[in-house]
Amino acid sequence: MMRGMKFPPVQARTALVTGCSSGIGLATAQVLRAAGWQVFPTARKSGDLEKLRAAGFTPVALDVADEASVRAVAAEVRALCGGGLGALVNNAGYGQPGAMEDLSRAALREQFETNVVGLQDVTNQFIPLFRRQGWGRIVNVSSVVGRLPLPLMGAYSSSKFAVECISDCLRLELRGSGVAVSIVEPGPIETDFRANAAAAGWKHLAELKQSHFADYYKRNAEQPDRPKTRDRFALPPEACAQKILHALTSPHPRTRYPVTLVAWAGGLIRRFATDAAMDRLLSHRVAD
Repeated sequence: MMRGMKFPPVQARTALVTGCSSGIGLATAQVLRAAGWQVFPTARKSGDLEKLRAAGFTPVALDVADEASVRAVAAEVRALCGGGLGALVNNAGYGQPGAMEDLSRAALREQFETNVVGLQDVTNQFIPLFRRQGWGRIVNVSSVVGRLPLPLMGAYSSSKFAVECISDCLRLELRGSGVAVSIVEPGPIETDFRANAAAAGWKHLAELKQSHFADYYKRNAEQPDRPKTRDRFALPPEACAQKILHALTSPHPRTRYPVTLVAWAGGLIRRFATDAAMDRLLSHRVAD
């Protein structure tokens, strides 16, 4: 536990969770609510907001890539909480597929604007509040590919490397403030992430030379005639949600929470394997 950290009082168990249309964000909102937290889940689309409202939540519309939206939501949530907030869970994001040489400036900018710049912008809206009250919890949802580079998903992987770094820096900068910063590192999770990544990819890749297009399509695209297979190492999104709950409620939150065997193994590989060994391990994703 960081020196000077306080365990949030029960009445402060309010949380803003971004990216709750499905998957990890939705599971986190549900798990926190079941544990007695008041949760403000966010989504971008009106249909998703209506579903959250029908489920009994008080959702807020948020596009983390839109600076005005971030500021409006921060003000709205502070008002809903009476000026205080117990925790922030930064989960919103997406994965831009494609080889690095095939990605446009727009594709790279959009990926980082959402996954990195937007995440930190949301966080910065609440740090002064956390400092004033002397406690708070921040959880950033990263990925195992924030520790291991993933060919053909380089934009997404590098954005998660950035999330890892800014989380570590933020944890050091907030040392002694009573505010804890934790990172959740999912491996394969049973969500719509891959389908969403494929949809995001076509928007940018269709305009480019696509040197690795055939290999990318074979490995990552959602093909109509391709039967869906279940990753034997995958866990449901509730596995991540339980780790997030621990990070928000434990008097001794961990700095990192790997989720799935793949994530645990990835951390060990990054720590002990040489670059040459990692290249051999990961190069199978790229056709010879």
